[in-house]
Amino acid sequence: MLYDPYAYLKDVLTRLPTQRASDIAQSLPHNWQPPRLG
Repeated sequence: MLYDPYAYLKDVLTRLPTQRASDIAQSLPHNWQPPRLG
């Protein structure tokens, strides 16, 4: 499933400053999942 590129970039760039280097793979486009609401 393809996601909105704006939503992807906004989410990844927001998380990046606080994300551990070991967790960076989950931010790659093929691994990324949009944030869950709720």
